[in-house]
Amino acid sequence: HTTFDHLPRLSHHEDEQISQNAIIGLGVVSAGTNNSRVAGLLRGLSDFYAKEAGHMFCVRVAQGFLHMGKGLVGCNPYHSDQLLMNGPAVGGILAVLYSCLDLKSTLLDKTHYILYYLCSSMNPRMLVTVDSNMDWKPCTVRVGQRVDTVGAPGKPKTITGFQTHTSPVLLSVRERAELGTEEFLQVGSVLEGIVVVKENPEWEDPAKDDK
Repeated sequence: HTTFDHLPRLSHHEDEQISQNAIIGLGVVSAGTNNSRVAGLLRGLSDFYAKEAGHMFCVRVAQGFLHMGKGLVGCNPYHSDQLLMNGPAVGGILAVLYSCLDLKSTLLDKTHYILYYLCSSMNPRMLVTVDSNMDWKPCTVRVGQRVDTVGAPGKPKTITGFQTHTSPVLLSVRERAELGTEEFLQVGSVLEGIVVVKENPEWEDPAKDDK
């Protein structure tokens, strides 16, 4: 929230390069989130800078970041439950940010293709459960804020404030998912992206027992 408070103010800065970088920063920070507040800010900036070609290009780029993959894709170099960092993904993000130090000679000139470096950091935000034949298998999953359980004794809860959904679901950066019932067993150890599940042979449907 602190970043979102500062960047809109800087986007109207009298210094051209600062305002352009602030606009792109809004897009990078909110990449793939479809955040309504940022979308409204960018729409206002497109009207404000309607006659400025450089600023309009930055606004369009930021809007592309914000609505990346219609909200199904995000720029996150961390994976495997935020434990591992993808080096090429970080390099791609840094390449774009470094080029923003001199926008007139890079993105606003003939090297706008530098934006393609961000493709190395794009990851799907959705969680999809499939069976061993890669056929979609809807499962009950709980999605909530991740809890750091490093060094905690026993079996502590890994998420808090969860909501129950049926896959596929979208996960934000600070969220984690876990299977809601024991009907299915996950083959891997991490619930993100495409997850293979198998039926639990010991599962008994409580609804049938009630009947």
